[in-house]
Amino acid sequence: MLRISALVENGAAIGRYLFAEPGLSLWLECGGKRILFDAGYSGVFLDNARIMGIDAAAPDAVVLSHGHSDHTWGLCAMILERAARGLTDRPPLFCHPGAFGRRRLRGLDAGMLVSPDVLGSFFELRPSREPAEVAENLYWLGEIEAAVTPRGTVGERLEDGAWRPDDCRDDSALVYDGADGLVIITGCSHSGICNIVERAKRVTGRGVIADVVGGFHLRSGSDAEVRPVLDYFEKAAPRALHACHCTCSAARAALSARFAFEEMCSGSVLEYD
Repeated sequence: MLRISALVENGAAIGRYLFAEPGLSLWLECGGKRILFDAGYSGVFLDNARIMGIDAAAPDAVVLSHGHSDHTWGLCAMILERAARGLTDRPPLFCHPGAFGRRRLRGLDAGMLVSPDVLGSFFELRPSREPAEVAENLYWLGEIEAAVTPRGTVGERLEDGAWRPDDCRDDSALVYDGADGLVIITGCSHSGICNIVERAKRVTGRGVIADVVGGFHLRSGSDAEVRPVLDYFEKAAPRALHACHCTCSAARAALSARFAFEEMCSGSVLEYD
């Protein structure tokens, strides 16, 4: 069984009274393990988690979809809380090796604030380009190939002392191999949402898609951007879609017109067999 609780998302719902921010953090319960997937932009995910009855500073594992600020800067607040509480265990932290690199967006720092050395004092770092099992039936996908759509670039990355266009090679995702099909859990999908779904199918050897949850990186809502995704999902036939975070309103409207689409916000909870 998999349970996903949205600790923080771009939007909040009436009646839930939780905080929202332009970031993403999900809490996964799977196979007896508790997994933090991304940490948002600040310590807001910890505040929301407390309201939801979740101790997000004490997971059994941490997974970072990629190294951008809106998914990793909350680690600073998490580390401070763990230190204040005297938590000395070092849960594994899964990510792509490139997640630790320096990057900038529109001239501003957009990469991790915490160095690998500091992270290694609080977590057992497990960077990998290859798939890895995080919990029972839950897998880290590793590096995503551009199998369906080409990679774009977002900002710049520091490589060999020079700033170069950043193709976000570190962007990855999780897949849950459930009874009703695959549940794919993404951060931003800089690698391309279609490419991520294809990678999940190859890693698991299954083709039935129960749900795709997370950011789809459809920012403009233009036909050129959205059409390939709509056409791909027509063939992939997902039973549900929960596109959130970096998915604009026009893209959400286009997806909801053709698929079983549900909104996600801070406090949303999803369950799968």
